[in-house]
Amino acid sequence: MIVPYEVKTGLENMQTDLGLLEKAISEKLKEPIFRLYGWSPACVSLGRNQKDDFLDKDFLKSQKIDVVRRITGGRALLHNDEITYSFICPIEYLKNGDNVTASYKEISQILINGLKKLGIELEFGTQKAVRTKFDYCMLLSTGADLCYKGKKLIGSAQCRKEGYILQHGSIMYDYDSQLLGKIFNEEVSDITSIKEINPKITKEDIVNALQP
Repeated sequence: MIVPYEVKTGLENMQTDLGLLEKAISEKLKEPIFRLYGWSPACVSLGRNQKDDFLDKDFLKSQKIDVVRRITGGRALLHNDEITYSFICPIEYLKNGDNVTASYKEISQILINGLKKLGIELEFGTQKAVRTKFDYCMLLSTGADLCYKGKKLIGSAQCRKEGYILQHGSIMYDYDSQLLGKIFNEEVSDITSIKEINPKITKEDIVNALQP
């Protein structure tokens, strides 16, 4: 099942992902659900169990940036100039569904194959020691992340419920490093964006390349 690209608020996007997961479970769907979407206004999403005490709520409000909590784990992301994907399937749909890291990689192959059509060759990140002071997801690199020439481009998160997997993640189209620095109180480095890789590629190009 392919859900057409749409732009919604952060709360609407997270409710839609949860609703699709619940639909898959209740209807015992055997085939995956794939969705691409955007965010308006910009929104910080927090991981399921992540504390929010690092956020300056007044600053976010002044910038008209929403805050929402994901049903998946991981750390915070700023969803602004990006395309987000979500993929839902029963665990047995995947060859290695029982293994979390292997299932991340199996699902991420969709992104690798799609962006390859646009001349972007992605590779999985190398596991680095996690510095727990980082609140911003894109500053952490794991073996399940997707990178371009060593810089992180796509960060993903996953949850499992009643035999089903929901994996969603952020494909950076462009970013404002100063804004990210103010929000997360970190120097932003070792990340990249589609616009840095090839400014001629549009969001429409990405959607068309990823949707079968």
